[in-house]
Amino acid sequence: MKHFVKSKTVGPVLLSLILMVILLLMPTGYEGALSYQNAERVDALVLSTDESDIVDTGLVRSGEQRCQVRILSGKFEGVEIDAVNRLNGSLAEDKLFFPGDKAFVVVSHSAGEITTVYMTDHFRLDKEVILAGMFLLLLLLFARDTGLRAILSFVDTILLMWKVLIPCLLNGRNPIWVSMAIVLCLTCLVLSLIYGWDRRCLAAASGAALGILVTAVLGYFFTDLFRIHGAVMESSESLLYAGYQHLNLTKIFVASIFLGSSGAVMDLSVDICSAVYEVVEKKPDISAKEAIFSGFAVGRAACGSTTTTLLLAYSGSFITLLMVFMAQGTPVMLMLNYKYVAAEIIHTIVGSFGLVTVAPLTAITSGLLLTKKSH
Repeated sequence: MKHFVKSKTVGPVLLSLILMVILLLMPTGYEGALSYQNAERVDALVLSTDESDIVDTGLVRSGEQRCQVRILSGKFEGVEIDAVNRLNGSLAEDKLFFPGDKAFVVVSHSAGEITTVYMTDHFRLDKEVILAGMFLLLLLLFARDTGLRAILSFVDTILLMWKVLIPCLLNGRNPIWVSMAIVLCLTCLVLSLIYGWDRRCLAAASGAALGILVTAVLGYFFTDLFRIHGAVMESSESLLYAGYQHLNLTKIFVASIFLGSSGAVMDLSVDICSAVYEVVEKKPDISAKEAIFSGFAVGRAACGSTTTTLLLAYSGSFITLLMVFMAQGTPVMLMLNYKYVAAEIIHTIVGSFGLVTVAPLTAITSGLLLTKKSH
């Protein structure tokens, strides 16, 4: 049986690998969109610093930090030169460097000579690679072949988002339809990697797709009802000022609602489908109605914890905003009516709607499809 399950996932694994290669080779169309063409973005080692031009005003620091750096890569590798780190008085954006730090710098040049060097940020790519490698290693050691399939779905998801979804949104494609297509594609891909191409994949994918559709419809309706503009999303206005005034930020906001909850929806659909499948395996003569009600029982137990998980995931992103409201003594009714809080309420409750509906929907699709399997 185990060998049979593995053989059924060979096709999805090959498809995932092919998709990965295609996406890696596929251009986004924005490779030449750099603001400054006569510049290199490279890593550098900070040799010494000078903070004499920095002005401290309470928590705010402004001015310039001078850094002596050695460029570690690119056409100017090995060159030691002065670099500028400008402070704008923003704790979120400003950074300070110390001797021995590794930094990302922008080296502007003309006629083969360096004109200016700006400190961009601390160099974190090596640490990110280590963190990702630790996660992938743990996944492989614990889950083995299932972990390998999880890695494939993880990489394909990132590539589909970056190489397909983001360029389509920037090009002005309808955010809701494009995002829905991407989510459905990912749902089928991920579930096929879990189950292979059999009825469990169809049952779970059908239930998840219906749950995501419910989330999309409710998100569109309540975003309009609450009069929420998509500009509540972080960095959205910067996108408009960068020359993308044609974008419909509100539809992008709606798309972000079901995009954000689609992972939890898939997870719950797998739980329900697997539970119904086990019931059918143990009792092959069970009727579709009995199997559906078994799925309902599992779904009722799973919904509580899953919706709480979604609430905690979303609340973590705006906890400082809630702290500001409490520190200022803002009344709860006024706080709940505030645009940014209302937007997060839509995210959380509409996403939870999708989770609550996917449980019975997957139970129904699983009961109908899995009990018809010949034994």
